[in-house]
Amino acid sequence: MKNILITGVSRGLGLKIAEVVLKEGNTVYGLSRTKTDEFEQLVQKYPEKIFWTSVDFQNRKLDLNRIVFKEFLNIKIPIHGFVNNAALAYDDLITNLNVEKTETMFWVNVFSPMVLTKYSIRNMIYNHVAGSIIHISSISVHTGYKGLAMYASTKGALEAFSKNTAREWGEKGIRSNAIVAGFMETSMSNTLNDDQKNRIYSRSSLKKSTTLDSVAETAFFLLSDKADSITGQNIFVDSGTI
Repeated sequence: MKNILITGVSRGLGLKIAEVVLKEGNTVYGLSRTKTDEFEQLVQKYPEKIFWTSVDFQNRKLDLNRIVFKEFLNIKIPIHGFVNNAALAYDDLITNLNVEKTETMFWVNVFSPMVLTKYSIRNMIYNHVAGSIIHISSISVHTGYKGLAMYASTKGALEAFSKNTAREWGEKGIRSNAIVAGFMETSMSNTLNDDQKNRIYSRSSLKKSTTLDSVAETAFFLLSDKADSITGQNIFVDSGTI
């Protein structure tokens, strides 16, 4: 059985990935800013298999090494997989770009995941684990959406980071991949009306949203030993948008 570290675990895709991981008998170490009722239900269902601590990735002063890898985990708990799912979306036209909001988004979407990847790899090396790192990216990196230039830039940075991580640490058996997710029905998309959503769906082959189940099951496959030859890749789960 494996220990999987998941960010943004309390809702949406992170919660769904946690459900799949737990269902298969693994242990989840979850990070999120707050808990949700749905997450509490998952804890009650798997009380001995899920652990959680609060982390606000918008706080630039946080010592993630201390909070996550010393106080929450410790070096003797082997991490077999790290799923970087937590994200902040700042949507606006480029001509309205707000530097402070963009910096905060980069801190949540890029810099914090880089630090967590750093210490996850150290944990894997110490425990002689051939681990799997997964970054949740976005189809907006590969096809433009009005108002998403800054958000897409954060996800594009993650894809580049993931590919280079794979090249740098592959000799230790550590894999790194990005899942390029299509438009999903999550709390981040709730601000869009039906007309906006339908215009997005019409750009895909399936003419519908990408399901959380599909992305979560792909993540679980990449975490498993069945994917031990897959690294440095962008795996598109996007309803055929590209």
